[in-house]
Amino acid sequence: MPELPEVEVVRRGLERWVAHRTVAEVEVLHPRAVRRHLAGADDFTHRLKGHRLGVPSRRGKYLWLPLEDTGQSVLAHLGMSGQLLVQPHEAPSEKHLRIRVRFADTLTSAAAEAGGTELRFVDQRTFGGLSLHDNTPDGLPDVIAHIARDPLDPLFDDEAFHQSLRRKRTTVKRALLDQSLISGVGNIYADEALWRSRLHYDRATATLTRPRTAELLGHVRDVMNAALAVGGTSFDSLYVNVNGESGYFDRSLDAYGREGLPCRRCGTTMRRRPWMNRSSYFCPKCQRVPRAVS
Repeated sequence: MPELPEVEVVRRGLERWVAHRTVAEVEVLHPRAVRRHLAGADDFTHRLKGHRLGVPSRRGKYLWLPLEDTGQSVLAHLGMSGQLLVQPHEAPSEKHLRIRVRFADTLTSAAAEAGGTELRFVDQRTFGGLSLHDNTPDGLPDVIAHIARDPLDPLFDDEAFHQSLRRKRTTVKRALLDQSLISGVGNIYADEALWRSRLHYDRATATLTRPRTAELLGHVRDVMNAALAVGGTSFDSLYVNVNGESGYFDRSLDAYGREGLPCRRCGTTMRRRPWMNRSSYFCPKCQRVPRAVS
């Protein structure tokens, strides 16, 4: 599933090619793609038609396009294989095209270069979709109001996060993936940040000192910014930006997916362990197993 860097790459593409364009027509080609819009496909298409899309926003892994002057937003769930693509009108339809959004030709001068393109939602596994929701006073779709700020948000509160870690009886990787504590961090970037911090994924959060938490947050931000700089992480063709291009941060990963390879820091063979229906990758020397776990 795309994590913060991948979703931010998509958001930036949408800001360039879609923001401030008026929806002329919406075509829903598969009902599962709008299943979270409980009023159904016809209602979804009716409510979008004629409205201008505002600047796309993101919190953690969640991406939405506000409808200007309505107090509502289109929330995009990318799921495991969802793609938001900006394509020329004449481009052939993708095999797994689920929703097509066409725009009016009357564009602002800032969006003129986007003329002749449409927005497509493509999803091979149909786990994702689009839905329309009311906004909270803070401008978030109401269904994600409980999601915490992400570590790249200027308003993220480092001290409050540390205090939450100290109070919560859990382990550090579970905490990093808890979207009510910190959003946007998934399995890949959690393993990368923990490797950089020399922390085992089963380290108890109650044992983290304030400097240790600050160091961990610093590595979380560093690895996400590094991934953003190269378009995110792509292991297959399912994650792409709005132009259909893959990111290549997978070439720079230090932990995730490196089972059996030497640790880039000490040379010890990297290990993989099953973890919460996922995998955790770590160096047994640099990231020693906590005594209680061992």
